[in-house]
Amino acid sequence: MNPGFFATTHVYLMPILLLVDTLLDSIKWDDKGLAVAIAQNVDTGAILMQGFVNRDALATTITSRKATFFSRSRATLWTKGETSNNFINIYDIFVDCDRDSIIYLGKPDGPTCHTGSETCYFTSIGDLLKEQDVEKTNLALTTLYSLESTISKRELELTGKHGKPSWTKRLLLDENLLCSKIREEADELCRTLEEKEDSSCTASEMADVMYHAMVLLRLKDVKIENVLEVLRRRFSQSGIEEKQSRASTES
Repeated sequence: MNPGFFATTHVYLMPILLLVDTLLDSIKWDDKGLAVAIAQNVDTGAILMQGFVNRDALATTITSRKATFFSRSRATLWTKGETSNNFINIYDIFVDCDRDSIIYLGKPDGPTCHTGSETCYFTSIGDLLKEQDVEKTNLALTTLYSLESTISKRELELTGKHGKPSWTKRLLLDENLLCSKIREEADELCRTLEEKEDSSCTASEMADVMYHAMVLLRLKDVKIENVLEVLRRRFSQSGIEEKQSRASTES
């Protein structure tokens, strides 16, 4: 969805509304006029929440660019964040191949769950089967964010002076060692190209670069989400233009 799609003049408003109406007609609503809508973080890929939408809720989301749902218990529309101000700002909307479920791809202004958790999905079936207590910080994380979480835990262990010795802790305690490793791993990554090494070697060296770089991010208190957000913002800008703008700012 183009960010400027609805930022248009009244001259073009009617054709757009007709397009939206046609789109809404194509959705396979259930016998109650509803479809499942899942909100997903545009940068992290995290599943934030699930709700239901009807025709009006989806139309409102398209025009307002705020995730809007239909409350089955109250039989009314509601916009996520209307009481907490933790809106989910929509960047795009996807429908599945059968057109009976929807993804709201957006950026949350704050915690999505009413419990204060970042997402509504923090209950692991594995933990439940082990009869472990559910922690709101135990989010459903993909590989990159699991690594970020592990690095943060190692930093906390340093503060409390507990846990086993680890390479991550050594790097967190020695900035010179960390920077030398990042340079070393970056060089090894380049050599996989220069020396025409196997693609598996390239993947392995890139994994080393990412790991060590993420330790540096932890020391600088920068989240990988912040990095991905910067990348997303650059999608619509030429790399040459972006470098030129940085050069003019620095001069």
